[in-house]
Amino acid sequence: MRIRSAVPDDAPAVVALRAVVYPYLVRGVESTRRMIAEPPPGEDWVPFVAEVDGQVVGWASAYRSITTSEPDFGEISLLHVHPEHRRRGAGDALFGAARQHLGRLGVRRVRAWALADSLDFARRHGFAPTREARYSALTLDPPPPGQSAPDGVRLVPLADLDDRRLYEAYVVASADEPDDVPADAISYETWRYEVWDHVALDKVASTAAVVDSEVVAFSLVKRDGERLWSDMTATMPHHRGRGLARLVKVAALRRAAERGATVAYTSNAESNAPMLAINARLGYRPVGTQFSCLATLA
Repeated sequence: MRIRSAVPDDAPAVVALRAVVYPYLVRGVESTRRMIAEPPPGEDWVPFVAEVDGQVVGWASAYRSITTSEPDFGEISLLHVHPEHRRRGAGDALFGAARQHLGRLGVRRVRAWALADSLDFARRHGFAPTREARYSALTLDPPPPGQSAPDGVRLVPLADLDDRRLYEAYVVASADEPDDVPADAISYETWRYEVWDHVALDKVASTAAVVDSEVVAFSLVKRDGERLWSDMTATMPHHRGRGLARLVKVAALRRAAERGATVAYTSNAESNAPMLAINARLGYRPVGTQFSCLATLA
C-alpha cells in the first residue's frame, strides 16, 4: 500500500470507490476530475489516495476553510477506505497525510465526517461527534405533484437568473444553516467556484422564487446522469412560513425529472426539523447517517 496525492486521472476510480462507501452521494467523474485538476482557490485543498497493487482503495482530502470567520479552521473531507481493505492501516495513513498537510497550513481546529461504524476510528484520532446528518432518497417516477405559486411570486430557473442575486440570497441563507462554525465569510469568488460554475449544477432544473427582483427562495440541484443531488433549499427569513421552500424544491424536482432524473438524494442536519418535515411529506426515505466530528490539533 502507498499513499500519494490524487491526480485527475484518478477520478473514475475515486467515484467508483465512493459509490461503494457512500452510494447516496452524487458526485460524478467530471466534477471529481475538475476538483482534482483545479482545486478551489484559496483553500490549499489537497487530495490523497491509498493505492494497493495499482488500485485506489482509499481517499481523503484536507483543506483550510475559507467560508467561516473562525480562524485556523480546516477539514478532512470524506476519508474512506474500501470495505475489503479496512483494518490494514490505510485509514490511519490517509489521516496522517491529511493531518500533516493541515499542520503545515497552521490549522488548529478540524472537522471530519464519520459514518456510525467509523466513530471509533474518529475518536481514536481525537475527534468527538457534535451533530448528526441524515441522508435521504426520493424516487422521481412519478415526481411530486406540482404546486401553484402565490400571487406576486415567480418561479425562475437559474438559467434565467442574475448570478449576483442568487449569491446574495445564498449568503443570507447560509448564515443560519445548522453548522459547527458560522458560514459567514463566503466570498463571491468562492461561491462561483463551488456553486454557480460547478459542472454538475443543473441551471435549468434549479429554481428560484422571485418577488419583484428579489430572490426569496431557491432550490439548487446537481446532476450525474439520472441521479440528482439537492444541494441547498432555502427561504429568506422575512418570507418564511409561506411554503416557498417546498414550492421551489418541488419545481426543481419536477424539472429535473422532465430532463431524465429518476432518483433524488439530499442531506439535512437532524436539528433542521422544518426541512426534514418537507422532505418527509414529499416521500423521501432515510438511506444513511453521518456524524460531524471536531478535533483540536496539537
